[in-house]
Amino acid sequence: MMKGSSTKLIVLHPSVHKQSATQPRLRLLLFLSLFTFAFLVALINTKNYPSTAAPTDTSATRVSKLVSDALLHYAATANATDRMTSGEMEKIAAALRACSAPCNFLVFGLTHETLLWKALNHGGRTVFLDENEYLISKYEKSYSDFEAYDVQYTTEVSKFMELIDSVKEQRRNECRPVQNLLFSDCKLGINDLPNHLYMIPWDLILVDGPRGYSPKMPGRMSAIFTAAVLARSKTGHGGEKTHVFVHDFAREVERICSDEFLCKDNLVETTDSLAHFELEKMEPDCSEFCTDGSSAAAKSSS
Repeated sequence: MMKGSSTKLIVLHPSVHKQSATQPRLRLLLFLSLFTFAFLVALINTKNYPSTAAPTDTSATRVSKLVSDALLHYAATANATDRMTSGEMEKIAAALRACSAPCNFLVFGLTHETLLWKALNHGGRTVFLDENEYLISKYEKSYSDFEAYDVQYTTEVSKFMELIDSVKEQRRNECRPVQNLLFSDCKLGINDLPNHLYMIPWDLILVDGPRGYSPKMPGRMSAIFTAAVLARSKTGHGGEKTHVFVHDFAREVERICSDEFLCKDNLVETTDSLAHFELEKMEPDCSEFCTDGSSAAAKSSS
């Protein structure tokens, strides 16, 4: 006789601990899904344009106000201690929306908001500069159209006043406010970027790096000086003005360097710890960063 067979039903009971451990992952997955959905909506808005020709209305390629607000909301509510405030992010987003053409956006520093800036400038060109070559490599591997370059800073926060003095001495020569920094030996000028970056008419420049919260760190002296020169030396078809944003403006280095090279008369507003300047192009023979002669550099050199 053949022995009777029996079927056993195995029931797996999920661990209570495993369930609770997956909750943070689910929240992260939900956030990424919402972010991806918002970005896809922006892409769908442009799908009707032929791939072989640029749209006649360049403003239509931008992220809509609805999608922009959604991205800002999720970036502001993300759990990160070093992020910008919602008010600070909104000021930069508003400047991007106000561009009369796809924006050229230069950002010093890779931060919590990096992908937000790239998404909000959809249809424009966003370039990042950072001191961390490894971090740049990670972004480039994850995002095929990510454009970033490493900068080897030689400055220190503890020596920022000495560096400002060196600009005062050379403001008519190597440290002129209007020049191509590629050929400059100014101590605060960044002169080792790819050549083409010096020719781009930047519409917005954000200084949110490099690190500057301790004496041995490079500080943002070079970033602020370079932003000031790029804005005043603007060429090409960009607008007459360049929006320059400086984050952590309450710190001594950021505030003093902004006064010296971006100038108080160009300060539009401050929001929390973000300062917004609007700089106009200057004539090639100018030697004063601040046209009213109010900067410390002008006073000490007169």
